[in-house]
Formats: sequence, C-alpha cells, structure tokens
Amino acid sequence: MGETSGFLGRPGGERLAWRRVAGAGPAAVWLGGFRSDMAGTKAQALADRALARGRAYLRFDYFGHGESSGDFRQGTVTRWREDALAAIDELTDGGDLVLVGSSMGGWLASLVALARPDRIRALVLIAPAADFTARLIEPGLDAAARAALAADGVWLRPSGYGDPDPITRSLLEDGARWSILPGPVPIEVPVRILQGGQDPDVPWPHALELAQAIKGSDVVFSLIKDGDHRLSRPQDIARLIGAVEEVGG
Repeated sequence: MGETSGFLGRPGGERLAWRRVAGAGPAAVWLGGFRSDMAGTKAQALADRALARGRAYLRFDYFGHGESSGDFRQGTVTRWREDALAAIDELTDGGDLVLVGSSMGGWLASLVALARPDRIRALVLIAPAADFTARLIEPGLDAAARAALAADGVWLRPSGYGDPDPITRSLLEDGARWSILPGPVPIEVPVRILQGGQDPDVPWPHALELAQAIKGSDVVFSLIKDGDHRLSRPQDIARLIGAVEEVGG
C-alpha cells in the first residue's frame, strides 16, 4: 500500500501533518526533536524499513514544525505533548506502540509513555533531552539572553544547524511543568538509549541521568563514543533500526 499522508485537525483550526505506513505491529512512532521535522534522515530511514518489512509506522510534525501549521514561537512542551498524544490516539489502531524519540522527542516520548502506559511496548531514545528547558538551556543564559527574554519574550539562540533558535519565555516557563528529572521516572517497559559521546547539545551524562532515573530494569544505554547529536551516519542508522527491532517494533 505504500505510505499515506494527511493532516490531523487540532484545536484553533491548526493542522498536524502526518505520514503513515500500514503493517504489522507494534507500530513504531517517530517523535522528532526541537525544530526538526518528519522528513529527516532517521525518520525517513524508519519509514523505508517499515515499507520494506511490512511494519506499521507513524511519523508527524508538531505544531509549528515542518509541514504542520502554526507559529513555532507559540509552541510549548504542553502543546507538543498534546500533539503527540493526539497523533497516537487518532492515527494508530489501539495496539502496542514503540516510541522512537530524538532529542526533545525523547522527553516527549517519556511524557507520552507516562500518559498512555497501557499502549507502550518500549522506548527507543536518541540523545534524549529530558527537561532540556531547565537543564540545558537556562543554565547557559547570559546577561544579554536574559535581557532579551525580559524585554521581548524571546531570545534568538545561535544554532549550529542553521537559523537561530527562537527561545521564548513561555517555552521556558512551561517546560518546568513537565520536569521528570532527577526521577524516579515510572516507566517500566524496555528502553534503549543511543547517545553520542561528542554531542554538544545533549551531553552524555545528561542522557545517562535519564537512563538511571527510569524505574524499569530493562534499560540499555549505548554510548557511541565518536557520535554527534544527530546520530545520522549509516552506522548510527543501523544501530537505531537494530534497537527498534530488538524491542519488537
């Protein structure tokens, strides 16, 4: 049947773009990172794998990301969590899910697992940025950044991936509502974490803290010593697919 696509209506007239592969479950669900989209290398590799092997797979763009509608600057962790919950509730068949979360998507995957524990078979997390607003952004705010947030409600953070990242005061304030560290995090399904040792955005000790905070015993943390944040090299993609298959996705 190939991959189908469409838009999911959301409150306020917004629309979430999605793509879906019908196949055997448990379905893998891609949760992307901050300012990334469902057309990225890892998300596409998982789609190609689902098509080749007849596996169920869903990917989507959060509000203000990729092909979805909305102003990114109005996005918050609350809103993106709600998007993820709506996507799995309305676009999957009710069976078990393997959540595959990258960077911010690792935090959101954890929040979704806490909200829908009966649906989740396992988590596969790539450089999971749990609590990134409070733990990874706020400690690095200098006087100029704090002044911009106070005066304008937004700070344009330089990015190594293109245009600056708009960091809003509402994003930082809202993120505190969803803090899961230092734990314990009551997730007891199998969890696989892939983390680059040369990641400048999510240092490996931060990802390891999440691994240690998760209550379940079947948690495997894989440090890819020469890996970066994206972990999109062919060997990294192979590890990702292997982890998804190991947990049944």
